[in-house]
Amino acid sequence: MTAIWVLGVAMTRFGRYPDRDDVDLAFEAASGALGDAGVAMEDVGVIAAGSLMNRTGLGQQVQKQLGQYGVPVYNVTNACATGATAFRTVYMALASGEAGVGLAVGAEQMGKAGLLGAKPERSDVYTPAGRSGAIVPTEGVLGTDLMPALFSHAAMDYVRRYPSTPATVFAEIAEKNHRNSVDNPYAMYQQAFTLEEILASPMVTSPNTVLMCGPTTDGAAATVLVTDDFLRRLDPARRSRAVRVAASVLPSDPWAEGSEVSPDLNTLSALAATRAYERAGVGPADLDLIELHDCFATAELLHYENLALCAPGDAADFFRSGATQPGGRIPVNPSGGLLSKGHPLGATGLANIFEVTTHLRGEAGARQVEGARRGLTHVVGLGSSCAVHILECV
Repeated sequence: MTAIWVLGVAMTRFGRYPDRDDVDLAFEAASGALGDAGVAMEDVGVIAAGSLMNRTGLGQQVQKQLGQYGVPVYNVTNACATGATAFRTVYMALASGEAGVGLAVGAEQMGKAGLLGAKPERSDVYTPAGRSGAIVPTEGVLGTDLMPALFSHAAMDYVRRYPSTPATVFAEIAEKNHRNSVDNPYAMYQQAFTLEEILASPMVTSPNTVLMCGPTTDGAAATVLVTDDFLRRLDPARRSRAVRVAASVLPSDPWAEGSEVSPDLNTLSALAATRAYERAGVGPADLDLIELHDCFATAELLHYENLALCAPGDAADFFRSGATQPGGRIPVNPSGGLLSKGHPLGATGLANIFEVTTHLRGEAGARQVEGARRGLTHVVGLGSSCAVHILECV
């Protein structure tokens, strides 16, 4: 199969944009990625666009702004893995020979979304005493239908299995990521917090406080991918900034015991990582940095083991060794992660690609992971898919 390369990347700063819509944000990111790659829309042979909330076809809307050349446009939706799914859609189109250049873009305008969202349509609902009408699904009351509770339950289950886990380690991870965000101009929040401030912030679902939860966010990110044949036709200066896609995997949930009751947060990520390592012919020891899905601080600790960075039960010790800190053996979320950067669902996976690519090029400024040659991105669409991509300098 032909090698596929990331030639251009761009993203907006994540934040609140009440005066701009998702098409505006997607256009900014897409045009930026095209400019970074040094290609024009007439070179692009396929487009994939990711958004959960744009139901009218983000890809076609953005194409009208960029220029219409009659190329195939795919609109994808895959929970939090939506942006990474757009990336993989373009990757597969290029690998099949359909095109030599492709554009993947993801965008979301979320504002301050609530936890429950729309009223449930199911009949299995619970009506609190003194209230009229069915307003909360039973699973929500039990805590298995809301993301904060799911990730808190997973953390508590981990502590039950490994009782030596320090009670504050999850907050310590949040402290690391907030501190990392200070050097990231694309992050929604660029502010460090002390461990005491994180622990004292309002409790959402134990052990996750507000400062241990990723915020809902507006934003967009985009990537230009090219085939080996296209890359060889470029001048050496442009070729030198290209980053090879060593692995692209997107498995869906396998069966796991207990998954009928509550989504399994671990098996899917472990499966995706295993397949990605096998496809790239590398192991976790060969990675120089990772951008993983820390939608909650508890998730990052679990994913250390899911990505095989350490042995089962050793995640807390692995973190406290300093391995995932800037300057450590394998920095994790040097961007500040979702906890600080924000989590616009359709853009998150592509923003992770942007971050790792920027480090591999040596262009990450104050947050640069020195000597980075290979990185991994990870994003979970809970209940649907997990995308893992391995990028490397060649």
